[in-house]
Amino acid sequence: MKNENSRIQEIFSKSIFRGEVRFMEPMSDHTSLRIGGPAEVFTVPQDLISLKNMRLTLKREQIPFFTLGGGTNILVRDGGMEGAVISFNSFRKIEVLSEDDEYVQLSVETGTPLQRLVNFSKENGYSGLEGLVGIPGTVGGAIVGNAGAFGYEMKDVLVLVEIMNAEGEIGKCKAEKIDFGYRRSSISSAEVILSAEIRLKKDKKKNVSTKVEDFLQKKWKQQPISESSAGCVFKNPPELYAGMLIDEVGCKGMRIGDVEVSTIHANFFINKGRATASDFLHLINEVAHRVKEKFGVVLEPEIKIIGKDVN
Repeated sequence: MKNENSRIQEIFSKSIFRGEVRFMEPMSDHTSLRIGGPAEVFTVPQDLISLKNMRLTLKREQIPFFTLGGGTNILVRDGGMEGAVISFNSFRKIEVLSEDDEYVQLSVETGTPLQRLVNFSKENGYSGLEGLVGIPGTVGGAIVGNAGAFGYEMKDVLVLVEIMNAEGEIGKCKAEKIDFGYRRSSISSAEVILSAEIRLKKDKKKNVSTKVEDFLQKKWKQQPISESSAGCVFKNPPELYAGMLIDEVGCKGMRIGDVEVSTIHANFFINKGRATASDFLHLINEVAHRVKEKFGVVLEPEIKIIGKDVN
């Protein structure tokens, strides 16, 4: 590992790159769960040229990479991450492309916090994103995972995405060419979303604001928004709710180490202080086992589990 770390540091010191580069960066500082071992290299490219140069370097040197949005739906194992993590913290622009009496079309960069976009829409009377209020993470992550709530989904407002492929080539893909499903899309891990164009309907600011506030109040009552979590741990099985199943097998409040099944919503697991990924994974397995044993339902994780275990 030491030799590999030295090799990666040497490669990045010679690369044409503008932005931040940190070595052995704790991923617990970059995830909503506050859990995760170190990334060999953590990068924040400042512009497209730097991003392209980095991707080409990583491909040439056969160094694996992971693109990081808001770090809100991931669990990084305690051993950390090999290769490079690419943060899109510098890509946060929102721009009005066109508008008429009924609709507005926006360009939104991938690293834009989803809630910043929701608030921008609320302040300007743009309708179509109200139900996404309270969902953490970035626009890029919301598109890849087709984020949704209260009958709203990202796919419903998406026009097209701008993507960089493994060769550093940039192209556009229309929304209808992407296969969207429940909390998923056909966008591959080798494709990096740079920006998206979305189409929203114009409405009175008061109407949009009222909907947003109503949905937010419901979330505060139903979800532990103020605590450290990764959002819903499991996907809802067809015509069922994972949280309800977990509650009915008596897992609310169950705790392993410093990870606890939320007493507000059983499909949220909370870091109560010094939780480890090992604790979290043990709790996932125990909860899933109990649900399968009682109901015969196999729960599928909604969060992405990445990284490696401690040697």
